[in-house]
Amino acid sequence: MTVFVDASALIAMIAGEGDAADLADRLEAEEARLCSAVSVWETVAGLCRSYAVSVEATRSMVRSFLAHHNFRFVTISEQEFDIATDAYSHFGKGRHPAALNMGDCYAYACAKANRAKLLFKGDDFTKTDIETAV
Repeated sequence: MTVFVDASALIAMIAGEGDAADLADRLEAEEARLCSAVSVWETVAGLCRSYAVSVEATRSMVRSFLAHHNFRFVTISEQEFDIATDAYSHFGKGRHPAALNMGDCYAYACAKANRAKLLFKGDDFTKTDIETAV
């Protein structure tokens, strides 16, 4: 099956957070691994902010992780925009208990558009209708 990986899961695995091994096991169980420019940008920004690593070093580390695990970048087009906008309408911050932000809405959209399960950390996506890999 196919999995789209949200920035929260990427950060946890790359940083070796407490649930990294479980997330990595779920990642390895999938045949195809997807990410987007938005989810990878969020990963770099999150790692830089939380772990005080330079942008250059973090970008290199993230690219290495993605290459090692055979990730494929998906494009974000009008279809993903429409799905992300619908996700915000139904599950967005200030509108629904899931409180999805922009990055979350695009992770949701990329997973839906590519018929992929979503791998993430936390409980925000569990309050939506997305198929999860968690």
